[in-house]
Amino acid sequence: MSPSVSAPTGLGEFDLGHLAFWARPEAERQAAFAQLRGMDRPQFAPFINNMPRAPKNDGCYALVRHADVVAASRNSALFSSEPSANSIADMPPWLAPFFDSMINMDDPRHSRIRKVVARAFSPRLLAKLETDLRARAERIVDDVVAVGRGDLVTEVAQRLPIQVICDMMGIPEHQHAFVLERTNTIIGFSDPEYTGISREYLIRHGAPGRRHIIPVSARLLKAGLDLIRLVRRLGEERTRHPKDDLISALVNANADGDRLAPRDVGTFFILLVVAGNETTRNVLTHAIRLLTDHPDQRALLMADFDGRIGPAIEEIVRYVSPVIQFRRTVTGDCELSGQEFHRGDKVLLFYNSANRDEAVFPDPDRFDITRSPNPHVGFGGPGPHFCLGANLARREITVLLRELLTRLPEIHTVGEPERLLSFLINGIKRQPFETGH
Repeated sequence: MSPSVSAPTGLGEFDLGHLAFWARPEAERQAAFAQLRGMDRPQFAPFINNMPRAPKNDGCYALVRHADVVAASRNSALFSSEPSANSIADMPPWLAPFFDSMINMDDPRHSRIRKVVARAFSPRLLAKLETDLRARAERIVDDVVAVGRGDLVTEVAQRLPIQVICDMMGIPEHQHAFVLERTNTIIGFSDPEYTGISREYLIRHGAPGRRHIIPVSARLLKAGLDLIRLVRRLGEERTRHPKDDLISALVNANADGDRLAPRDVGTFFILLVVAGNETTRNVLTHAIRLLTDHPDQRALLMADFDGRIGPAIEEIVRYVSPVIQFRRTVTGDCELSGQEFHRGDKVLLFYNSANRDEAVFPDPDRFDITRSPNPHVGFGGPGPHFCLGANLARREITVLLRELLTRLPEIHTVGEPERLLSFLINGIKRQPFETGH
């Protein structure tokens, strides 16, 4: 697509469509978004798209203010999740069978699938998970106590969410590592560790080059295919022999006759493991880092853990914004914050910027676990696509932080994290830690 006639044609130093921008230090990126929020209207951000037959002037309008992100999130009729919400470029047809989940759908398709899968996140079922969550958190911290130091991501943060999601689906424990590896490949589609392209090349050129598209896409395709085959086999088995797990509930009709088609089960599972694992593990990793860097907030939390952990998690999610942005496509002529939009225009909802909007959050760059009110959009904006798993994520974070911080009150991060190079996820791949023991 090309920008509307009245729009700027670029962002100068704020080149949001270039990986070099996302390789810059966090403070520099936040400063850039603060300047963008101060501009008179949403700006057009060109994006590098090296897919075959891609538009020459591909790009999106950057919605960076809290009010604009909320407005677009609520109005799914004008700001559509179709054809793609989780990729800046339109998804190629050959990838759609693996990644075209309900996150890329509008009603009525979206509401039909969401109604079926929402059963997995009911308060009753989450309550049933509580005992298992605590037992798993205890085992994770037992291992941490034994080693005293290591990598916070692999040894702590990623273990609980992947175990919980796989247990919910009924995936055997010996296949958890298989699922995690494929999930990392999918979420790391722009990171050198997972693309096989050097960091220097990606930063210099801003995106994988044309010669990289096929091998990078092949990695994505294989990871998605592996996960779908796994779930398909389990689904066929649960159709014949149902168990008390989520996949049985999805493939077998309930009292209303609702169930998912095999294709939808596979794409939902990919969405669940990517969103449920990646975001929760990053919030957990960032949480220990933030509490290390802000000992006053840590002391405040530990003085009344049960009373303050709820607001603390909301502030961590606001401050971190684990999902940087999602895309919407404009369905008809409209206006937002002084910018005219036309059918086919793309917009990016920058949650990381909305969560630092000075008009909503006083002193937004201050980490304050007592912040109230805290209307962050770290789990997505209000509307039909608000994160289904938000309450599960909150429970996982609460249980693991309680276990870590009460049994290991001196646990802290050491040195700088190794960050994921991504337009989409504020991810940490590795973060050293010590327990003080």
